[in-house]
Amino acid sequence: MLGCGRSGMAAARLALREGANVCVFDTGNSSELHGKAQELSSEGCEVVIGEDAFCADPEKYAFAVISPGISLDWKIATQFTNSGVSVIGEIEFSYPFCSSGIIGVTGTNGKTTTVELIETILNGCGEKAVAGGNYGRPLADIVCDSVSYTSVVLEISSFQLEAIREFHPSVAVWTNFAPDHLDRYAGLEEYRSAKLNLFVNQTEEDWAVVNSKDEFQGLRAQTVTFSAYQESAGYSSNGDNIVCGGNILFNLQQTKLRGIHNAENVMAATAVAQIKGHSVDAIIGSLSDYTAPPHRCELVATIDGVEYINDSKATNLHAMESALESFSGTEGEIVLIAGGKEKGLSFADVTDSVSRHVKYAILIGETRSRIAEIWGADIDCRCAEDIDEAVSMGRALATESGTVLFSPGTSSFDMFSGYEQRGNLFKAAVKKQIKQK
Repeated sequence: MLGCGRSGMAAARLALREGANVCVFDTGNSSELHGKAQELSSEGCEVVIGEDAFCADPEKYAFAVISPGISLDWKIATQFTNSGVSVIGEIEFSYPFCSSGIIGVTGTNGKTTTVELIETILNGCGEKAVAGGNYGRPLADIVCDSVSYTSVVLEISSFQLEAIREFHPSVAVWTNFAPDHLDRYAGLEEYRSAKLNLFVNQTEEDWAVVNSKDEFQGLRAQTVTFSAYQESAGYSSNGDNIVCGGNILFNLQQTKLRGIHNAENVMAATAVAQIKGHSVDAIIGSLSDYTAPPHRCELVATIDGVEYINDSKATNLHAMESALESFSGTEGEIVLIAGGKEKGLSFADVTDSVSRHVKYAILIGETRSRIAEIWGADIDCRCAEDIDEAVSMGRALATESGTVLFSPGTSSFDMFSGYEQRGNLFKAAVKKQIKQK
């Protein structure tokens, strides 16, 4: 096993259950990692951490299972591949042991919400479904569970799809595609190619649920399309109405979800449920109490008539644009707080879109100066040192009935441990503003 994170530990335990001799390699050296190593050692694994993980003897191993956070071209992996040892992902390794129907969900944005929606709907319709993969529990952990599930709904990142060989979901969902992770991939096509592995083993008996804005060639599965922008799609929207085959299925106002991006997430989830034979009434009944995960266009507070929205999960420009479009129809102007880790995204490509929706842009993180230079001719840009300052500036600039939208458009790892910490600090900064009233 290459990597001792969640998926690596779950895969190691599954391998032990199946009677394998298991060795886990991880190049880290933290106290947390040493604790995990001790835990796995007590269960029967050999564990090699630190620099010694680069000194494996590949001939001792039948194959290696790689964690998604490790690139296939890193030395810890190439020491195996260069010796002819097959390297597969945790999902690929776990797949043969899974007797449940598998629904795989990939895309640049909306994966987690769509996976949660599918899980919620299927359980509400009487199935026993569980979500996992990149969200929730690793597939290896689900496979080791004593519970029998009718459906396993997997969020699958491009990283997890890089090492696919036989993995074969009966239903594959593609939420959307936009530039991202260009700090890991050589270019956009390499990133897209990794995601397309979700469909590579499907047959004519399977289903592909895809966003009609993206072009697909060579899909063998039966295909259903959806789009909030194209009326010709199999599932589309008319205002807040979700439409299929010219018939209104339900209105988004019947749920707690709002925004164009969530309309598409609901379309994809509804398509999956209908493919599995569930009625519209059962679907909408299952959706009525569903609340989207935190940090995704989450209303934090309304101060002096201004809404403060936490969209910290917007770690790429497509997600940021989707948020802007969702709030552009509201009364008042948008103050956008954006910026973060430098990961090779082209902020110039969204200048026109941002300038149409945004009155002021407050920029933070590694990218703040570069974005200000790119957007400055079209948008009033200000730079802030941290989130507290950005929120304070946003409050001063926002007009009544306006929106302060925290949608960074890039990763958080320049200043934070992840988008969750970033979003929580935004919410804390907003609460400070409430106390100052």
